[in-house]
Amino acid sequence: MSVNVNRSVSDQFYRYKMPRLIAKVEGKGNGIKTVIVNMVDVAKALNRPPTYPTKFFGCELGAQTQFDTKNDRYIVNGSHEANKLQDMLDGFIRKFVLCPECDNPETDLHVNPKKQTIGNSCKACGYRGMLDTRHKLCTFILKNPPGESFGSASVKKEKEKKNRKKDKENGSGSGEAGNHDNIDAPEAVDGDDDDEDWAEETTEEAQRRRMEEISDHAKNLTLSEDLEKPLEERVNLFYNFVKHKKESGTIDGADKEILAEAERLDVKAMGPLILSELLFNENIRDQIKKYKRHFLRFCHNNKKAQKYLLGGFECVVKLHQVQLLSRVPIILKDLYDADLLEEDVIFAWAEKVSKKYVSKELAKEIHAKAAPFVKWLKEAEEESEGSEEEEEEDDENVEVTDGLASSTRARSLYFI
Repeated sequence: MSVNVNRSVSDQFYRYKMPRLIAKVEGKGNGIKTVIVNMVDVAKALNRPPTYPTKFFGCELGAQTQFDTKNDRYIVNGSHEANKLQDMLDGFIRKFVLCPECDNPETDLHVNPKKQTIGNSCKACGYRGMLDTRHKLCTFILKNPPGESFGSASVKKEKEKKNRKKDKENGSGSGEAGNHDNIDAPEAVDGDDDDEDWAEETTEEAQRRRMEEISDHAKNLTLSEDLEKPLEERVNLFYNFVKHKKESGTIDGADKEILAEAERLDVKAMGPLILSELLFNENIRDQIKKYKRHFLRFCHNNKKAQKYLLGGFECVVKLHQVQLLSRVPIILKDLYDADLLEEDVIFAWAEKVSKKYVSKELAKEIHAKAAPFVKWLKEAEEESEGSEEEEEEDDENVEVTDGLASSTRARSLYFI
């Protein structure tokens, strides 16, 4: 019986199907294990090596796994029900099969062991991005890329059978012809055999399909080749990507795509610098609110990205000096209130005037204008720390109107 690959889709005519997982428990005691009987067929439907979902089960269950590719046996130690493993397989499909944009399973993984990254590309919608490599299975995937771990014994046997058949047809077979006394007509003339059509289809549909295959292959090559390019080229690729989103009018809802592209090109930390250049102008205060989500995807808990954001802020001030120089402190406060900048990053920036993004003279002016905000921020932090200490002391010494401290009352109740 088959089920939908994406089981959250209830449509019975959903085109992406897979066999329902069949599990068989073998052994007793410490040697008990669960054999996933049809793992090869399930993995084939998902376009993933059968070792990947099996290892995923092991990671999720904290159990050891065994792969016998020669006999197509994929084993998880312990006794596990098929329904439980099927539910767990849904988790694997969500993380490692479905496209994050269109939810279709027509995706391919692209492993770069050198950079320790796993790319994901979708044939259905053209999405390209990077997988979150924090899951334990990613370590296994990096060591066993799809090209090396794909296939099973049955698949290899089929290929070998086809090769032998071709050799026989080409007259390179070693033998049976020499054992016949009489030469018979070739068996290939028999009309019962399935003839292979050696002519290439020329219909429009066939041509379109071939072009799609070529374009998909080109995308996969681009995905891996881009990471090998120098940093400057990768930054330019990211700049053009964001610029295209802005010019096409799709920038507002493209925050996830923009982050994915930055991660794909390994320029995430520099993202805020590019975004500042393309999304900010003299109306920066309104734009901070409008594009807050875009910047948060880069700056949240990422101090390096926050430093690049400050560099981008300096560049914007340089371009619109007349309108923005006097408003430096209030703009910094807007960035701080939007959680795009943390206190220690601001303090570190304020301590040193740099000419990395603007001239030394302008950098000094920007820092001078920012000084009141930095002073206010330091005082606010000190007051906050002081009030916390006072609250702790008050909690220990506070007295209620009847003359009993709350802590004393609690102890009295304890002893009653």
